[in-house]
Amino acid sequence: MTQTAAALSTDAQTEIVEALNQSVAETAVATMLAQNFHWNVTGMGFGPLHALFQTIYEDHFVAQDDLAERVKALNGHAEGTLAGMLKRSKVSEHDGQADAKDMIAALLAAQEVIAKTLAGCGELAAGHGDTLTEDLCIARGQIHEKFAWILRAHLR
Repeated sequence: MTQTAAALSTDAQTEIVEALNQSVAETAVATMLAQNFHWNVTGMGFGPLHALFQTIYEDHFVAQDDLAERVKALNGHAEGTLAGMLKRSKVSEHDGQADAKDMIAALLAAQEVIAKTLAGCGELAAGHGDTLTEDLCIARGQIHEKFAWILRAHLR
């Protein structure tokens, strides 16, 4: 049965909020990763990679807000500290000192992690009848899989 955020049990809200906060954290770390690489990419592919990395971090910045607002709609606390996000995230920081190929590979890995986290969050939400969170996770997951495909194509 489909339920609104207010109709979900407290336990369901808590579980979904935890999964969403994981998604927010990973998206936030990946945002900074893409921005860091945007600033530091060099070489013959500078122009298109500089633009691609900007497209990724701008998308992710908006996504963080969408995911965190869903946390709030579910009566949860949105993790808002960098330390908390880094501790929670399965996406790692990078110092930005890498060649373009390694930057692409790191961003690709981040996209795959986030897509998997969102898929799991969507399944959890669906299991509780929270189709609105499920839909958000599906939509975001598709975007991360598209970025993964684009990045993977650069490595071939």
